[in-house]
Amino acid sequence: MTLKINVDGINREMTEEEETAYLAFTKKLEADNKIEAEAQAAKLAARQNAIDKLGLTADEAAALFG
Repeated sequence: MTLKINVDGINREMTEEEETAYLAFTKKLEADNKIEAEAQAAKLAARQNAIDKLGLTADEAAALFG
């Protein structure tokens, strides 16, 4: 796979080092995004669990928590 890059308005193919760095960066970014999404889902599940335990309706929960 050959990736392209634009440097100072000039399109060219990435060097091996640039391509390796770019692919490593995108893998890290994807992993970070997955961790963030899982954390957000866990937070929402915990919130919903608390609301369920308190026996609140959606309107009551919205009034309390915003």
